[in-house]
Amino acid sequence: MLLDLTAAFDTVDHELLISRLERQFRLRGVVLEWFRSYLSDRTFRVVFSGSTSSIIYVVCSVPQGSVLGPLLFIVYTADLAAIAEKHDISLHAFADDMQLYLHCRRTDRASAGARLEQCITDVGRWMCANRLKLNADKTELLWVGSRHSFSQQDCCLPVLQLGSDSIVARDHVRLLGVTLSSDLSFDRHVSIVSASSLYWLRQL
Repeated sequence: MLLDLTAAFDTVDHELLISRLERQFRLRGVVLEWFRSYLSDRTFRVVFSGSTSSIIYVVCSVPQGSVLGPLLFIVYTADLAAIAEKHDISLHAFADDMQLYLHCRRTDRASAGARLEQCITDVGRWMCANRLKLNADKTELLWVGSRHSFSQQDCCLPVLQLGSDSIVARDHVRLLGVTLSSDLSFDRHVSIVSASSLYWLRQL
């Protein structure tokens, strides 16, 4: 399952992040003050056609495009690994790209779906408490198996309920530039890369 967060980097609370660095990661003294200095007193303004906007003071977020930005976001969301582990689900994260994984038999899909649904509910509660927002519209679900297992007549893929939103399984998802299909073949990914390559070759 691929989780999508709404404006994830922009809503990181500075005080919560500093507190997490101190209590969970045991940063003290000068090192902690370096991070506090890095995050505090940031401002921005827009200059366009000779006009300049008023100065905006940045009271939350981690700087995007920086080396520390993704690292600080991972630190900020470190608690999510423990939430996933509580439900016996694996969590993989690369900055704000997060995926939940679990393994089950074809006959146990319903119970696995219920477990995944409860895990996502707990993740959503944690995010609300930490000023993050899970975007249900862009959260994607992929059930993976062999072509034979999906061809079975009794193969019914569970639909997950996330609040008032229903998350229906897809036959493919895009993860860090790679298109993954439910049967783990690379046919669709190869087709997409080939089409893109052909387009750019024609531009030459």
